[in-house]
Amino acid sequence: MDLDCGRCWSTSKTSWKNTLLLAYQSLGVVYGDLSISPLYVYKSSFAEDIQHSETNEEILGVLSFVFWTLTLVPLFKYVFVVLRADDNGEGGTIALYSLICRHAKVSLLPNRQVADEALSTYKLEHSPQAKNSSRVKLLLEKHKSLHTALLILVLLGTCMVIGDGLLTPAISVFSAVSGLELSMSKDRHQYAVIPITCFILVCLFALQHYGTHRIGFCFAPVVLTWLLCISALGLYNIFRWNPHVYKALSPYYMFKFLKKTRKRGWMSLGGILLCITGSEAMFADLGHFSYTAIQIAFTFMVYPALILAYMGQAAFLSKHHDTNYQIGFYVSVPEHVRWPVLVIAILASVVGSQAIISGTFSIINQSQSLGCFPRVKVIHTSDKIHGQIYIPEINWTLMIFCIAVAIGFRDVKHMGNASGLAVMAVMLVTTCLTSLVIILCWHKPPIVALCFLLFFGSIELLYFSASLIKFLEGAWLPILLALFLVSVMFVWHYATVKKYEYDLHNKVSLEWLLALGPSLGIARVPGIGLVFTDLTSGIPANFSRFVTNLPAFHRVLVFVCVKSVPVPFVPPAERYLVGRVGPPGHRSYRCIVRYGYRDVHQDVDSFESELVSKLADFIRFDWFKARGIIDTCNEEDGSRSGASSGDYKLAVIGTVGFAGTPAFEIEEDLQPASVSVGFPTIDSVTDAIEMEPVGVVERRVRFAVDYESEADSRPEMDIQLREELEDLYGAQQAGTAFILGHSHVRAKQGSSLLKKLAINIGYNFLRRNCRGPDVALKVPPASLLEVGMVYVV
Repeated sequence: MDLDCGRCWSTSKTSWKNTLLLAYQSLGVVYGDLSISPLYVYKSSFAEDIQHSETNEEILGVLSFVFWTLTLVPLFKYVFVVLRADDNGEGGTIALYSLICRHAKVSLLPNRQVADEALSTYKLEHSPQAKNSSRVKLLLEKHKSLHTALLILVLLGTCMVIGDGLLTPAISVFSAVSGLELSMSKDRHQYAVIPITCFILVCLFALQHYGTHRIGFCFAPVVLTWLLCISALGLYNIFRWNPHVYKALSPYYMFKFLKKTRKRGWMSLGGILLCITGSEAMFADLGHFSYTAIQIAFTFMVYPALILAYMGQAAFLSKHHDTNYQIGFYVSVPEHVRWPVLVIAILASVVGSQAIISGTFSIINQSQSLGCFPRVKVIHTSDKIHGQIYIPEINWTLMIFCIAVAIGFRDVKHMGNASGLAVMAVMLVTTCLTSLVIILCWHKPPIVALCFLLFFGSIELLYFSASLIKFLEGAWLPILLALFLVSVMFVWHYATVKKYEYDLHNKVSLEWLLALGPSLGIARVPGIGLVFTDLTSGIPANFSRFVTNLPAFHRVLVFVCVKSVPVPFVPPAERYLVGRVGPPGHRSYRCIVRYGYRDVHQDVDSFESELVSKLADFIRFDWFKARGIIDTCNEEDGSRSGASSGDYKLAVIGTVGFAGTPAFEIEEDLQPASVSVGFPTIDSVTDAIEMEPVGVVERRVRFAVDYESEADSRPEMDIQLREELEDLYGAQQAGTAFILGHSHVRAKQGSSLLKKLAINIGYNFLRRNCRGPDVALKVPPASLLEVGMVYVV
């Protein structure tokens, strides 16, 4: 149940039937974590800080806090505001960062191009007063330290999501299984809950490699059954024990609670905040479903069910003042239905855990795509459903830590303190990033963003401080984990950028490549040589090192740059940028392959065949253009493009033309100017935008193909075009070699001690112990040529 699940319905969002079906499906994917929070909220709140007294001020005060917290944060903040801050339908921390980077020049990602802004998914919301740039935008763009601070903030939010993926399965399954305490003696209970919890966790993680699509069909029914169950139990307890419990929904009971409990009441907020655990999933999983579906599911199903569940527990506890040990979810469940409820609770906790584990895989894959996480092996578990992935290293690491948390903490209190801090940290990051989106993307006055930040930020800071004060009681775990992960991710990103800068300053000129030939003892061997580089122009230094040590290179040479752009998806028709490197007779090309942070990277077999297909399409297109078969005529007054005739342009080669012919699109020069053009059929006339350097007005041009000219030039085409295509296909038959750099990075002399530790020890340790670029690209060992490179940064 993933990305294409939402996309396949997007064409019929107007249909209420489909929208309601999406809302039903979202219950299992989005709301599993949030719906099981009644299992542990009251137990965590009354763990030690406050006592349940005869006056009921404590229990009614906690209920009032729960109600208003659920109303203000998930309902008002997420449903009505944050869900609108989507990136082409995608949500989450990475999506917000991507959105901000497209509207302000704050990205630290290397190899950016003007052509990336022409992508159809790179849409910007222009303000009517675009000429008056926001002061906030100018401030952010001016100071590079703010770019770094923004990236660290995003990494912190990402790390806390990973921490939540570690803690949620432990606390959810442990809380569900702890219902056994009412059905067996205390001695037996102590020795039963932990082993059962660990067994369920091992089974949960062991089944991950099958993918959620095999068992995902039962997720929504399980969560729906659970929501109906807690709603029925809530109504039963309200009418059975205290019909007047609704009075606690008044904010007056919150002030009454804090007035009586003071510091202890503030500390108990660390347990109360667990009622909104999983709210971030509404935004993170936005790409799986539609905005309306998630809104309907929460507003009309999840929210009422949770409120009834909490009111029912409070009504029961308001008439039972035995011991604090008895405070919990299962004491309010009638004895004759306790076992069925226990089974449903365990199933619901597994579904909630599955959702957060899948989300952890997804966000690590996104971070890896943006160059902020060491390379790991990503396995796609479904050929039909896009976005369902499995990462073996992360899966088993999460399992070990989950079991360690369950065995080490052994109670809901410490797990709740740890989980609560992670949840609030993610929400604070989302609030800060959404405030920037309000200014930069929605072009609202800064006062609106400030009000949003102060109102919701103050609520979240109150809860965050209550969790932080319990540092020694479990809250240390997410902090320690976040510090470690942020350090790893930042060091990896920093070294990646420095490597790119080194490549940029040490690239070789085109004249050097063209001068290579038999006179210098350089031979051209049959086959295709794919030279992988991060550069989008110029000849990489690793290729010059390769030719120096092995004086030969392939008959067809392709410089391939696989890059990520700050968009969730790149349409297949816009993925490949292809151009020549040198004259046609040199048989050298450049191919830039663009992926979004949610895109699936192709395996090497399909990539190789598709790359050859794109090169062939480009050769045909280049022949048409060079011989005047493609005519250009200005639709508006203005001169021709300022690019010189010596520039080698890159063209976007589409996947399928409307009439079965290739679709082409000139996209970018190696100079700042670039051109966009498309013609889906050979005899079509299509509008496009010709982009020139900054300060020059955009011009619309029209490209057409003249059949008569094509017929007149057929003999010349048969000689030159066919010869180049035969060389390409002959080289493909001879075999393809993948030339990759095997890098060692070290800090240059005079660097600070911190930089030497980060580069010489930290980065090189990560590089040696993570997947190599050949594994990430799935290159067969028999076709791999590695070139050793030492980067001094």
